[in-house]
Amino acid sequence: MLVIDGQKQDIDISGFDNLDQLFIKVMEGGTLENRVVTDVFVNEKPFSEIYPHQSEDIDLRDVQDVEIRTIGVPEAAVEITRELYKVVNLMGEGASRVAEMFRQADDAEALETYQDLIDVTRDFLGMIGVLRSEFAMKDHKEFTEASEQLSGLFTEMTEVLTNEDWILLADLLEYEFLPAVNRWKKVVALLREDVRTTDKD
Repeated sequence: MLVIDGQKQDIDISGFDNLDQLFIKVMEGGTLENRVVTDVFVNEKPFSEIYPHQSEDIDLRDVQDVEIRTIGVPEAAVEITRELYKVVNLMGEGASRVAEMFRQADDAEALETYQDLIDVTRDFLGMIGVLRSEFAMKDHKEFTEASEQLSGLFTEMTEVLTNEDWILLADLLEYEFLPAVNRWKKVVALLREDVRTTDKD
């Protein structure tokens, strides 16, 4: 038996060799269009792939039922904005920690953590960009100003990093980067509202 979001499907799972074939059939059927899979249960036990294409190794002869739970893409986007809010907080904490390590002359550890912070910030900005393009977000001046401020800071911090002026880098992180990151809380809130509005249209 196959159940998707509480609805029994007219698909006989015994007609497939493995779980992957069943997933492909479901995808081709269009049932999951504009949906994001959140959970899969096989014989009432949660299933998630530990390695790529593990579903090919799940023999359906031993399976009585498969349940797939999903949420709509806009709903998933709202969830992503909630996670982005947490990321803003993590970026702020990271900046404070790196600044403190530089001031304690723990340069090697500070540089490693600084690189992680920059990577997280880039990923964060990338995800914001994806959300804005997918949901045709409004051009909020808060977004433009926050982007320009962070971009200018990246340039300045790169120059300071090249000169190996760790104390100045600590000051930039604490007194400029941290407030710049905190501005993104408002931007994320606006994005969330835009996603919700798009969902209602």
